[in-house]
Amino acid sequence: MSEQSPRREFSGIRMGKPFGIPVYVSWTWFIVAGFITVMFGPQVQQRLPELDSTAAYAVAFVFAVLLYVSVLLHELAHSVLAKWYGLPVRRITLYLLGGVSEIEKEPPTPGKEFTVAAAGPVLSLGLAGLGLAADVYVINDGGILEVLVWQLWFANLIVGVFNLLPGLPLDGGRMLRAGVWKLTKNPGSGTIVAAWGGRVLAVLLVVFPIATALTGEQEIDTFGLVWPLVLASFIWMGASQSLRVAKIRAKIPQVDARALARRAIPVTAETPLAEALRQAAEVQAGAMVVVDHDGKPLAIVNEAAVQATPEHRRPWVNVASLAKSLEPTMVLAADLTGEPLIDAMREAPGSEYLLVERGGEIYGVLATADVNRVFTGV
Repeated sequence: MSEQSPRREFSGIRMGKPFGIPVYVSWTWFIVAGFITVMFGPQVQQRLPELDSTAAYAVAFVFAVLLYVSVLLHELAHSVLAKWYGLPVRRITLYLLGGVSEIEKEPPTPGKEFTVAAAGPVLSLGLAGLGLAADVYVINDGGILEVLVWQLWFANLIVGVFNLLPGLPLDGGRMLRAGVWKLTKNPGSGTIVAAWGGRVLAVLLVVFPIATALTGEQEIDTFGLVWPLVLASFIWMGASQSLRVAKIRAKIPQVDARALARRAIPVTAETPLAEALRQAAEVQAGAMVVVDHDGKPLAIVNEAAVQATPEHRRPWVNVASLAKSLEPTMVLAADLTGEPLIDAMREAPGSEYLLVERGGEIYGVLATADVNRVFTGV
């Protein structure tokens, strides 16, 4: 499963960097490894009665490890293809419910979206096919190796088929999104359709086993319902997140640096804050830029620092003490709009940016808070 996601803090074990992509294992993996070991241990002992309990559970644990190696290969298929298309991949994380490839940009075309999404399930189904062939034609000793191969090819078949289901955040959902995007020429429409597909899948994962039990075909297994509930919750939350992202992306074209800019007045470093505020009020400016005596911008007076300064102290505090020096990345072109503007702000996170004309003249100040208000209520 591939994912475009915001940067977030992460704790886990770094396992390596295949193809230049950092791979982490979340602590939650150990929960699943223990669960798989407990569930498959008795099955291994049933198929291999010559093994004692300790050996059977050891074989089950090896299966858990090999299964997650298969999941890693699934995620690498997404990530390597994404990198080949020039999309940055932050990392791969193996966690409670499988794996996530954190691809930091959307594919630029529906065709590339489809192939990146399809790469994982295709690899899982390929592993299942190879395992089945080995199970049928090569390994027939009835021993530990045959048990492991059978469990692995069947597990990869389940992983491949499950990920092809047409709903976000599953790979099949991204493939559906790509198809709708291709037909409508609108990636947002594709996201909405695929996200609702994910919500429907989440509901069916819970309803189907309950309905089957109520019709008398099998008894309700309370323990057996836990896993479908966990999967359904994961899919529902992922689909809901995709809907929120779609709403946000729909508003990105409305982000216009000129339209959101605050008029700024130039002030020298030694100007008292009270005097600078008086000058700003006279011309109804919403920001102050510290300049040198030649008029070159040096810093932006921080709005939060101004608000935090008590009024009785403002005549005695100069603006330079409340200003943040201008880094080159904090100076943006005044004609930026939409995605390029968001990307520029993302590369240099800050509270204010200086907007300049192509000739270098000061246009105004863009406050991150004003940009965020465009997305309020999403």
